[in-house]
Amino acid sequence: MTISYVGAGATASGASTVTPAYSATPQAGQLGILQVVSGHATDAIPSTPSGWTLAGTLSGGGGTFGAGTGPRRLTLFVREMRGGDAQPTTAIPSGSSGSVIAGTITLLARSAGKGWRWAASLGERTTSSTAFTTTAQSPLTFTAGDFCWLGYALPASGTTFTAQGATVAGVTFGTVTANRFTTAVTTGNAARTAAASVAVSFGAATVAPAITATLSAAGTGVAGMLRIREAGSDITAAPQSVFPPRNLVSVTGLAGDDITSVTVYRQVGTTLTPVRAAAGVDTTGVTVLLRVDAEQPFGVPHNYAVDLTDVNGRTWRAYSGPITSIVDGDVISDAIRGVGARVFIEDWPEKRRSREATTFNVGGRLVVVGRPRSAAQSSITVSTDTSEDGDALQDVLDGATEGILLIRKQVSIEGVDGYQALIEDSERRQWSIPYRLWELSTAETEAWPDVLESSGFTLQDIADNFSTLSDLASSFPTLLAIALYDFG
Repeated sequence: MTISYVGAGATASGASTVTPAYSATPQAGQLGILQVVSGHATDAIPSTPSGWTLAGTLSGGGGTFGAGTGPRRLTLFVREMRGGDAQPTTAIPSGSSGSVIAGTITLLARSAGKGWRWAASLGERTTSSTAFTTTAQSPLTFTAGDFCWLGYALPASGTTFTAQGATVAGVTFGTVTANRFTTAVTTGNAARTAAASVAVSFGAATVAPAITATLSAAGTGVAGMLRIREAGSDITAAPQSVFPPRNLVSVTGLAGDDITSVTVYRQVGTTLTPVRAAAGVDTTGVTVLLRVDAEQPFGVPHNYAVDLTDVNGRTWRAYSGPITSIVDGDVISDAIRGVGARVFIEDWPEKRRSREATTFNVGGRLVVVGRPRSAAQSSITVSTDTSEDGDALQDVLDGATEGILLIRKQVSIEGVDGYQALIEDSERRQWSIPYRLWELSTAETEAWPDVLESSGFTLQDIADNFSTLSDLASSFPTLLAIALYDFG
C-alpha cells in the first residue's frame, strides 16, 4: 500500500475569490487537497467548494492584519475525485481593504485500500524567528505508511523556505520532499503559501505533531499537517445457507483506521434501517465487528451501509454489495432465536383499529373527545403444507421472544411485512394429510429492543460439523475464520 504524489496545479490568487486549476485531469479514486491561504479584516473562513470537505482551518501568527504582517489563515479541503472533476471555487467576503486569498490543488494516488482516511491538525507561530516551529493543537494517530501533507501560511510574501519537516515522538519519518509548491502572493496585504510532504517509515503513536521549517527571514504564521491513509476498513455481507435466511455482515479493518464507533444499516432503495444491535457500537481497540441480519426483506435487492467514526470524530461511510434473499414461501420467524417456519398467508382480511372516545351532545352538536387511534389488530389465516413446517411454526409460536412474530411475504410487500404481537392462535389439522390451517390473532407492534442481538451460528453448529478440536484447528487458521464460516 503506497500513497504517491501526482502533482500540484498553479496557485490562483485574488482579493476575494479563486478557482485554482488541477495539474492534470483528475482520475477517479485520486485524492485532491485544496490548500487555501487567506487574509481578511474579519478573519473569515473561506467557503467550502461544492463536493469538497473541510479538513481543517486555523488563523494565527499574532499581530494586526496589515501589509506583510498580522494573522493569515491556512485552510485545507479534501475531495476524493470522481474523474474529470470541475475546478473548485472558494471565496472570502469581498470589499475588505487588503484582503487576499490563494488556492493550490494537489492530487495524490493510492495503490490499494478501500478509499481514503484523513485527519488534520494545525498550529500557529507567534514569535518571529527564522526557526519556524509550531505544535499542532490536537493529536493525530500515526502508523507506518501514513502520508503527511505539511501546509504553511505566512504574511510576508518574500519569505522563502530552506527546510521543512515534522517531528512526532515515537514515529520515524522518511525523507521530506520540501516545497511541493511555494508561491509569493502579492495581492492585497500579501501572503506566502507553501507545502511539503513526508511519509511515516515506522512507529505508531497518538501525538500532536510539531511542524517545522527554516525561513529566509524571521517571521510568524500558521502551519498544519494533513495525515492521510489508505482506508482499510470495509463492510461485506454474505447470505447464510440456512432457513429462515439471514445475512452475516462483517465490518473489518477497524483498528487500522482508528475507528471507535460503528453503525450498520440495511439499505433498500434509498431507505436506511439500522441493523439489530449494530447502532453506535463502541469499537475502540476492536478489529472486526460481526452482526447477523435476520430481518431482511425477501425477493428484493438490498445492501448494507456502515458509518465509521474515527478517533478524531470524523465519520466515513462504506457500502457492501447487493444481496437478494430468496425463499419459496411466506415466512413467520423469530429473528432473535433464529428460528422460523415456511407458511402461506391464506387470508388477511382486515386491520382493525380502535379509538377510545366519548361523544357529547352539546346543544345539538356532537363533540367527540378521544385518545389516539390504536395499532391495528388482525386475524391472519396461514397454512403449512408439511409436518416439518407445521412443527416449525409450533416452535415459533411457543417460544416467540417477547411474544413478537416477524411476518414476511415471499416477495416483500409493504403492509404485510412487519412485526405482530401474538394474542392467541388456533390450529386446524387435516387428519389425512399434513396440511394445517392456523388462525393467528395479532396486534401490530414494534420490533424487538435493539439490545437483543439476532442469533448466528452456535457451538452446536460447530459440533455438528467437526468431531475433534484437531479437525477444527486444521480447517480454520483464526477465530475470525470460524465466525465468518457458513455452517448452514
